[in-house]
Amino acid sequence: MRVIETIQEMRAFVSAARRQGKSIALVPTMGALHEGHLTLMRRAKAQCDIVITSIFVNPTQFGPQEDLACYPRDLTGDSEKANGVGVDAIFHPTAAEMYPNRYASYVHVEKITAKLCGLSRPGHFRGVTTVVSKLFNIVQPDKAFFGQKDAQQVLVIDQMVRDLNMNVQLEMVPIVREDDGLAMSSRNRYLSTEERSAAMVLSQSLSLAQQLVHDGERDIAKIRTAVVSVITEQPLASLDYVEIYNYPELESVSTLSTKALLALAVRFGTTRLIDNTILEAT
Repeated sequence: MRVIETIQEMRAFVSAARRQGKSIALVPTMGALHEGHLTLMRRAKAQCDIVITSIFVNPTQFGPQEDLACYPRDLTGDSEKANGVGVDAIFHPTAAEMYPNRYASYVHVEKITAKLCGLSRPGHFRGVTTVVSKLFNIVQPDKAFFGQKDAQQVLVIDQMVRDLNMNVQLEMVPIVREDDGLAMSSRNRYLSTEERSAAMVLSQSLSLAQQLVHDGERDIAKIRTAVVSVITEQPLASLDYVEIYNYPELESVSTLSTKALLALAVRFGTTRLIDNTILEAT
């Protein structure tokens, strides 16, 4: 496995693979790899000849009060994990390589970025779509793999790909959870023991929503109220949002008729966690 730090070298690596007729998968990450990331890489390896994962803590998607400076970084450990699941190359550029002096171009997707994390983290998705579009241009992958934990992000990137006629197929892989139900996240390591225990309320509230739908509940407001009630009963939980929108359009609905995304963001101490589930009327 190679660790590549420059755009020029990354393009040369991809060109060599293309000359051999090989298909290419990209798994974009910010590092601090866990089993959720590795699941994406395994899925990519099963579908494409060459798997490239990017490890880049993208500064343009962090707000001024967010955790850019202390975001976990462990290239040595990440390299060992990626190599263990068959990744062929890690693209690990510097911020200066991706955003050189006088950089001034950004990609902005409208409408679906104005809610959920886009509402509570202004400018976040502009940074996401900009860096992902750059990665797609550099790597030119046949397929790109993303986790459902960031479901809104996947929908935003899908919108960008369709609108800008990008020649890449996206695949969203289901959320990978800890044994107790907590969605795997690089930010879980910030939680104290007490906060880690309290955070189980997230998956518990999502399970309640799924049970309500299974039992026949279709009123979106009632489902949302039940979820909010479970979360707010946990004293260590500080609610950012709980919202339900139809899926994949992310438009407001009052009744569950097909599919809907139930998404939430909650703080435990200084750590903001997101989670979601797709509700489906059957």
